[in-house]
Amino acid sequence: MYLCINMEEIFQRGERLLGKEVSEALRDTKVIVFGVGGVGSWCAEGLVRSGIGKITIVDSDCVSVTNINRQLMATTKTVGQPKVNVLKDRLLEINPNVEITAIQDVYCEENAQLFHIEDFDYVVDAIDSLKDKANLILEASKYLNVKLFSSMGAALKLDPTKVQVADFWDVRGCPLGAALRKRFKREKTFPKRKFKCVYSEELLENKGDTPEIDGGSTWDLKKAQINGSLVHITAIFGFTLSGLVIKDIYDKIEKKK
Repeated sequence: MYLCINMEEIFQRGERLLGKEVSEALRDTKVIVFGVGGVGSWCAEGLVRSGIGKITIVDSDCVSVTNINRQLMATTKTVGQPKVNVLKDRLLEINPNVEITAIQDVYCEENAQLFHIEDFDYVVDAIDSLKDKANLILEASKYLNVKLFSSMGAALKLDPTKVQVADFWDVRGCPLGAALRKRFKREKTFPKRKFKCVYSEELLENKGDTPEIDGGSTWDLKKAQINGSLVHITAIFGFTLSGLVIKDIYDKIEKKK
């Protein structure tokens, strides 16, 4: 089925805007996305549709029924399947030539070296776990050749106009950002370089009944519970992250001219 498609035409509109040099740079860029849930899955899609040629996706979970309302690859047909495998299949349908490495595993301090972060141009952090997120930020910020972009909490949001971007230390109104800053200060370990985050100051309350625990974010709660979230917010977070990667590549090439 792919033989009937002129692959160059897939990215024609993007190249028309960005230029050939940027389009070629996108194909040579290596990105790793940690966490491909409500935010990371849309980020991966945005990267591949924009022409990124090499992408690694990392997530240990399988698709659950409760993922269907907000995660790209979650459908009634994919429930029970590893998220990274289903997402890889989806991305290859968009661009069969993209190089995708799907890793079904959890990023944590104990196995951080297995991912060889230093080999990537960009790291996208869409991890929920506070401990693992903090470690990834510390690890990725060590390398001068690696650019990090991070997602703060996307749950309990409704207003799409409140999603914004700021340097990590300038993020305000986000409990996850506050929890990370508190953790870094308590442990006296800090990111080596500045990095941008996608976040929203909006913080609503859950109005529905609290369901049983199914792996939702619990980093900001004394008592574990699932926080409500909607696809238009998680997708905006994810697409914004992918846009930050694309814009950074564009800006680097423009500065050389």
